[in-house]
This record gives sequence, structure tokens and C-alpha cells, in this order.
Amino acid sequence: MTQILIGKLIEEELRSQDRSVVWLAAKLQCNRTNIYKIFRSDSIDAELLLRISNVLRRNFFTLYTDRLDPLQ
Repeated sequence: MTQILIGKLIEEELRSQDRSVVWLAAKLQCNRTNIYKIFRSDSIDAELLLRISNVLRRNFFTLYTDRLDPLQ
């Protein structure tokens, strides 16, 4: 199974929306340094991912749930 590079995907989504790191940092109430750390992350806390999903209006959780094995 291929690894999900969630930080890179968040960065790509931010750029595709033509938003800045400063904008995202303000929305998440953190500093720019934290945003750059997120971009370099291979994993992310669920609560933070929920906040980012809401701010960017994209459900990043589906990247993971689409990979679940069907429930038996």
C-alpha cells in the first residue's frame, strides 16, 4: 500500500486554492512555522486534520477511509 503524504497533499490543496501559508496559519491560530512543519509531515493528529479539512473545505479523511478493507 502506498504511503499517504498528508502534509504534501495539504500544501497542494492550499496552493490550488491560491491561499497563503499566512492565511492558513491565521485560520488555524498558529504561526507559519507550524504550517511548514505540517507540510513536511507524513502523519497528522486527527483533530488537526479535522480543523484543516474545515478551513480548506476538503475532506482529507477520505484519503484514509477509502483505503479501508470492506467491513465483514
